[in-house]
Amino acid sequence: MDLPPSKSWSIHTRREIISKYQILDHVGSGAYSDVYRARRLSDNLTVALKEVHDYQSAFREIEALQTLQNCPNVVVLHEHFWGEDEDAVLVLEYLPTDLSDVIREAKKGEWKDRGLRTGEIKRWMVQILCGVDACHRNSIVHRDLKPTNLLISADGVLKLADFGQARILLAPGYFAIGENSQSHEQRSPNDAIVANPPETNPSTDNADDEGQVIQAEPLRKEEVRGLSDELREGDFLDEGDKESNIPDGDVSCLATCTASDMEEDPFKNYAYEAEEDENEGLGPLTSCVGTRWFRAPELLYGSTTYGTEIDLWSLGCIFAELLSLEPLFPGTSDIDQLGRIISVLGNLSEEVWPGCQELPDYKTISFGKVENPIGLESCLPNRSADEILLVKKLLCFHPANRATAMELLQDKYLTEEPLPVPISELRIPSKHSDQDEGSPGEWGDYGAFDSDSDFDDFGPVDVTKTNEGFSIRFS
Repeated sequence: MDLPPSKSWSIHTRREIISKYQILDHVGSGAYSDVYRARRLSDNLTVALKEVHDYQSAFREIEALQTLQNCPNVVVLHEHFWGEDEDAVLVLEYLPTDLSDVIREAKKGEWKDRGLRTGEIKRWMVQILCGVDACHRNSIVHRDLKPTNLLISADGVLKLADFGQARILLAPGYFAIGENSQSHEQRSPNDAIVANPPETNPSTDNADDEGQVIQAEPLRKEEVRGLSDELREGDFLDEGDKESNIPDGDVSCLATCTASDMEEDPFKNYAYEAEEDENEGLGPLTSCVGTRWFRAPELLYGSTTYGTEIDLWSLGCIFAELLSLEPLFPGTSDIDQLGRIISVLGNLSEEVWPGCQELPDYKTISFGKVENPIGLESCLPNRSADEILLVKKLLCFHPANRATAMELLQDKYLTEEPLPVPISELRIPSKHSDQDEGSPGEWGDYGAFDSDSDFDDFGPVDVTKTNEGFSIRFS
C-alpha cells in the first residue's frame, strides 16, 4: 500500500479548521470533493464544509461565489481555508435539501396534492431564474445546472450551488456587474428586473483584494446577448489574467466531468468514427462539462466557443422536469443523448442553426432523417400551451434563440394567474430523500460516485477527540 502524500491530507487534521468548527458527519461526495456537516463553535451555526481535491475546481468556485456574494439565490460562502499543498475547504451555508428531492417527493404522491401545483412550479422557476440571471449579469457561466445543484433551505429559499465547473467570462472593456441585494422574491412578479450595484462590496472572511470584481452599471438585455457573442468569437481569455481565467484546454474530461459520465466505450453500438484533431484542447473552453442529461447540443458536438447559453439549455431541461416530474433527455451516452434530443426537436441543420456545420464533431456524428419529431408537446402531456412555450424558448438548437433568464423573469407565464405562491407556501421535503442513480449530484446523489477522500486507501476510519487533539484509527 502506498503511503499518503506528506501534506495535511484530511479535513480532520487541519487545526485551523477544527479549532473553529466541529465536524458532525459526512453528507456527500462529488467527483472531486467531499462535503461535511459541521457546527461553527463561535455561534453554533450549522454549516457545510466542502473539501475540494482539485485545484481548478476550488479556484473557480471560490472566485464565482465571492463575485456572487450579494445574490440571495446563490449559496453563501462564509470563508475558506487553503494553504500550500493542502486541499481547499469552503465553509458554505448548510442547505438540507435540493430540487431533486422536491421532484422526487412530488412524484411519490405522498403530499396532499399529487405533483406540484402551478403556483409552486412558478415560484421554483422564479428563484432559479434569479440565480441564473445574477450569474450571467456577472459574466459567469455555471456549466453544471441540474436539480441536485439547486439547494433549498428549510424555509424554501432556493440557491444555486456547486460552482466547481463555473467560468467567469470577461471580455476586454467589460466588467462584472453588482447584483441587486433586493431579491426578486420581495418584488411583484410584474416588476421589471433591474440590477443596481450595491453601495458596498463586502468580502468573505478570507477573501483578498485579488478576488474582488470592479462594479459597473448593469447590462441591458441586448448587451448581455452581445457579450456572449463576443465571448464565443474571441480568443481573449488566454490573453487575460492567467490566475482568474484558467484555460480549459489542457483539462481532460476526467478533471471536469462527473464520474458517472465516464464510460469504457462511450460510442459503443453507434456508427461513430472519431477523427483526431491536432488542435483539440487549444481553445479557451472545454466541451466536457456538465451532467449529460442537461448538456446543451453544442457541447455534445464538441464546441469550445460557447457562451452563457449552455446554462439556458440546462434550464429548459430542469423546467421540463418540474412540469413532468421525469427527466426530459435521460441519455445513456453522449450519442444517445443527442439521439434523444433529435427525436424530439428534429435534425440539426443549417436551416435550423446557420453555422452548425462548423461544430467540431458535426461531420463525424450523423443521424438518419427524423421525418416526424415527436415534439415537446408529447414530452409534456397535460401541460398548458404557455408552459410548453416557456420550455421551447430555452430548448432551441441555435444558442442565440434561447431566451435569457432576464427575459423569462418577465414572461407572461410567470406574471399571470395563478401567480407564484409565496415562499412560505412551498412544500419542502424534511430531508434528503433516498437517492436514485439518474442525476448524480454533490450533496444528495453521491452514491454514484467513488469517493476521492484519501481515507479510502486505508479502509474504515474512526476519528475521536482527545485532550491533545484528534485520534484517527483505521480498521
